[in-house]
Amino acid sequence: MKKTMKQHSFASRLNSLALVFGITLAFASCANEEIAQNSNGKDYDVSLTTFSTGDPATRTSMESNGTFYWESGDKIWVKDDNGAWQQSSNAPTEKTAYFKFKVPGKFTKDNTYKVYYPGKNGNQDQVSIVANQSQAEPNTTAHFGTAGDCGMADAAWSNAKNGFAFTLDHKAAYLLFLPRTSNTILQGCYLTKVEVNSDNDITSTYTLNPTTGELTGTGTGKQIIVSTGGSGTYANGFPLSAATNGAYVVIKPGTHILKIRYWLKDVATGIEGTITKTLPSATYDQNKYYNITANLDVRVYDGDHYYMWDAQEQYWKGHEWSLGGSQPTLSQGLTGATTSNDYAKSNADSRYYNESFTYGADNKATHTSCKDLPNVNEMTWYVAKGEPRWDADELWTTMGRLYKGGMWFKKKANISGYNPNTAVDGNDWRTDIVSGNIGSISYTLPSAADAGNYFYLPALGAYVSGQLHNVGNVGRYWLSSAPTRYRNNAYILYFGSGILFVGATDRTTGLWAEALFE
Repeated sequence: MKKTMKQHSFASRLNSLALVFGITLAFASCANEEIAQNSNGKDYDVSLTTFSTGDPATRTSMESNGTFYWESGDKIWVKDDNGAWQQSSNAPTEKTAYFKFKVPGKFTKDNTYKVYYPGKNGNQDQVSIVANQSQAEPNTTAHFGTAGDCGMADAAWSNAKNGFAFTLDHKAAYLLFLPRTSNTILQGCYLTKVEVNSDNDITSTYTLNPTTGELTGTGTGKQIIVSTGGSGTYANGFPLSAATNGAYVVIKPGTHILKIRYWLKDVATGIEGTITKTLPSATYDQNKYYNITANLDVRVYDGDHYYMWDAQEQYWKGHEWSLGGSQPTLSQGLTGATTSNDYAKSNADSRYYNESFTYGADNKATHTSCKDLPNVNEMTWYVAKGEPRWDADELWTTMGRLYKGGMWFKKKANISGYNPNTAVDGNDWRTDIVSGNIGSISYTLPSAADAGNYFYLPALGAYVSGQLHNVGNVGRYWLSSAPTRYRNNAYILYFGSGILFVGATDRTTGLWAEALFE
């Protein structure tokens, strides 16, 4: 689960990219180079003024070898001597290392003029950092211009041939995501998009402010998604197994808490879902890029924590799938799903449920499997006041297979009134005959600012008479309490995409029993 973030300046830290991509950067000197406009070195239209740039650290896209380019369609804006906005009349028709922009209007009053590059979706000094960005191949930034890359520069008179020369100073911030995995199940997956969620705005329309030298303005967009993939080798996305699969995102500079959702797809099974990482508050400066590495190791549930209620041994002890036993590993309805008869049938088996029962009393679990789990009162607080949020996309694995689906609950420290001795309705459910649907489900995921207040429970299903049921669809978890009037039942948490309650079920059922609650 290691996450790393490093920051770099475009202008001063390009050499560090050699470490990222394992190559040597090579920049050709351009001080004496030029692009010919015609045979005699003069413009075809004398009413146009040349604004030329050639600094390789300031162009609008960057390849993995560290070389920067202007991209097809890039244009600049300059205010002329009359204060009127003028857009360059020409633009590169292909990727190029240098370019001489031709700008209409009169430029004779001053020796320097402010140049604005608002990106391909911007206008004059207005910049649009877009919420939906797209990158067709790994480790390229050709999409920067449409994503919201922008900049300003002071163009100073150079000479009659080159006109006003400028060096663009970028005003956006840039994230470089470098996901890795050692999980063999995930190594065959593809990165289909990266979703960046912030506690404040990172996408909107902003102003290139020549006074402050920054982007100014406040927007409402708190989410940016960069789609990864195009055609050919990358038709399914970026291979997660590849050594170089960097994805770039353009964001508004500032101090942000970022929640990152990496979207992965297993092409073989068609399962596509997310792995969520939350980064602490950090400042992302203009004209800098930040390497964000993440070990995408999903939550792994071993299959050894299914128990009959308060049993001394797990449901499949001696028959574990990982040891070549008969434990079914596929949920009913899937091709290859099986049923095994090798589960406990009587109290002569240590895997059998705890039969202890006293009418009218608090029937508490006593064995290691269930005694430290939340009691029924505590669970009412999680369900009613823990703001449960269904997540249909968060990925996890169990018994060698990739699944998704589960619920986020607030941690008990963040639930006002949480009390293990009294249920949310004021009763003590350990001795009262009460239970039922007491909560409601939200389908809005925790925000970036609130994500740290939640924990996740996967929909691990259950074993019923030796068959696995509803993995990925339903979560059923044992509690440490049993009803006061029903000998063969025990309390459970039950949830799915459209259902949530605290109830009771037969103690012979094989449900998950592990201290996953926080």
